[in-house]
Amino acid sequence: MKQDQKVSLLTSFINPSVFTQIKDRIGSKKKLYEDQIKASLNKLESISLESGREHLLDPQCVLSLAIKKSQDYHFSVQHPDGHWVAELEANVTLTAEVIFLMHFMDMVDDEKVQKCARYILSRQSPDGSWPIFYGGDGDISASVEAYFALKLAGYSPDKKCMRAAREYILRNGGVQKVRVITKIMLGFFNQYTWEGIPSLPVEMIFIPRVCSFNLYEFSSWARICVVPLTVLMHYKPIVAVPDGLGIEELFSDSPDAQEHRFDKNSGLLSWNNFFIGVDKVLKLLEKSPISISKKRALKKAEKWILDHQDSSGDWGGIFPAMAFSIMALRTLGYLNDFPPIKKGFEAIERFQIKDESMIHQQSCVSPVWDTAWASFALYESGISGSDPLLQKAAHWLYNKQTTQFGDWKVKNQNAEPGGWSFEYYNEFYPDTDDTGVVIMALLNIHGVKGIRKNDRITKGLSWLMNLQNSDGGWGAFDKDVNNPIYNQILFNDLKTMLDPSCPDITGRTLELLGKLGYTSEFLPVALAVEYLKREQHPDGPWYGRWGVNYIYGTWAALTGLQAIGEDVNQAYIQRGIQWLFSIQNSDGGWGESCLSYHSSEYIGKGTSTPSQTSWALIALVSCGYADDARVRRGIRFLTDKQLDNGSWEEPEFTGTGFPRSFYIRYHMYKDYFPLLALSTYRKAVNSGIAS
Repeated sequence: MKQDQKVSLLTSFINPSVFTQIKDRIGSKKKLYEDQIKASLNKLESISLESGREHLLDPQCVLSLAIKKSQDYHFSVQHPDGHWVAELEANVTLTAEVIFLMHFMDMVDDEKVQKCARYILSRQSPDGSWPIFYGGDGDISASVEAYFALKLAGYSPDKKCMRAAREYILRNGGVQKVRVITKIMLGFFNQYTWEGIPSLPVEMIFIPRVCSFNLYEFSSWARICVVPLTVLMHYKPIVAVPDGLGIEELFSDSPDAQEHRFDKNSGLLSWNNFFIGVDKVLKLLEKSPISISKKRALKKAEKWILDHQDSSGDWGGIFPAMAFSIMALRTLGYLNDFPPIKKGFEAIERFQIKDESMIHQQSCVSPVWDTAWASFALYESGISGSDPLLQKAAHWLYNKQTTQFGDWKVKNQNAEPGGWSFEYYNEFYPDTDDTGVVIMALLNIHGVKGIRKNDRITKGLSWLMNLQNSDGGWGAFDKDVNNPIYNQILFNDLKTMLDPSCPDITGRTLELLGKLGYTSEFLPVALAVEYLKREQHPDGPWYGRWGVNYIYGTWAALTGLQAIGEDVNQAYIQRGIQWLFSIQNSDGGWGESCLSYHSSEYIGKGTSTPSQTSWALIALVSCGYADDARVRRGIRFLTDKQLDNGSWEEPEFTGTGFPRSFYIRYHMYKDYFPLLALSTYRKAVNSGIAS
């Protein structure tokens, strides 16, 4: 047999579409079949192909093998009920706060504390600090929380790790420089004065919707935390810390000597200065005797907290809201055996990653997101929509569609339930991004038993379209939660309490609408396109709110614009395309650091990663550049970096919780996005749409 015939034969052997056709016939011979593939590959490794390079497999052969290996890996980690989920890794503050929570609730489990402490220590940097993303510089708030948690766990301040941490903290300004939420945590243990913490009056729960300043102008994630925090900050409970376990040594001066004033802006008139004045008034009012209105506000806040707990015990699907709600209920007089508190602890436990020596806390879990993307990527890779494993995944996703009204209804009276949330349990807060990706995944999976597909997708799409903001874009959880004044509130020092439109979700929604046949003749699409044009960076890319960063935003924007039929030769789209090409790394991949949120000099710069390379490739291939040599180099980067088991390695954090303050490593991003990129490229080449 000639060499090119061998390559052709192997390509047909491992092409997933061919495999799908013959897999039922091979049955018990599957092992023999796999051995034949491996033997053929071993023979081909020594063949010199007529490409000018020695000892290389035919690119199409390598591509098909990489896709097949990734498919197999995905199915090997699928759960028996059909869903996928992997760890959501963040920073050590979450695990430190588990230790704080155990002390606050008087439920200290020494073994758990030590396991949490070991995890915290395992993440310490050589300079003594703790970063908030892989490879990042130390973060003062994370380092202070880690240090205090270790002291509560019994670590002596004289240990080498503690000395290094203390020196880092003092070099960077001491405890005074931490974020507001860290100050609040320290306040509960009498380690920071409440005078230096912005007030959060419980009476705000009374402010009606007709006022521009009310609870529902906060983002959903802020709202679900703020209500229990108003209760806690009213009572200001103090947990006694045994002698020697405090952190007075972390103040750059004596704690009693510190001035805890807030920095004013220059000039007389500014929102920052206005809110400083408001805080002074609120602190005076806090010292007045408790009033009837305050008692009513506390009762209303208590009811709001209890009403917003999911039947599973979760609050908003996020750890901080669960912890604050449990702490608020305890402060209101409920005991630890109160069912909502018990269920809340069970939910927190479900978010923990445990092994024999360590425990660490996830902020959230991502089964709906992971299952939707994995299903979508597998279908695009050639797995039939009638495949039993994809059918299982689809059935699981349908069962996660929300059916009750949530907070989104307050500012969106026309919408009916039908969206999908991120987590296993979160009826109150479905989100637009999950809803869009789930629908894209379900579009091509037909015949799911017991499901009226069109009705379910119509409900989801209707909910999603009703969440479009007045500026033409989409935020994540609510409609028009975008008043910039809220970023000036002293409590909101990290500027994380709004949910405005963002290019990434808007682009992804356009991609879905394009798959459904909509174009810019449809008014919501036209408004979204105009939004993306306004939001484009002068250099060509788009900002990524929920993924790092401009690569993520540009992928979503370009893919969406192409899907709804925008001419990719238009100047503004070409600027985005050429920006992606301009930042390609010398190894053929793409990468961007979380530092790009902190300084413009890092935009588009970073170590190549599988997920970010995949985003760039999907965008470029979708816009017709599959035949470009630079795209082929990117594909080669992915195939070269694939592991033997079909997965990839990616220690970098490429997910974004809150820009500048909270980043996430999605442990499945390194798998389903490369599979999607390789499959998108293969489809483009095979269909001849490459430019």
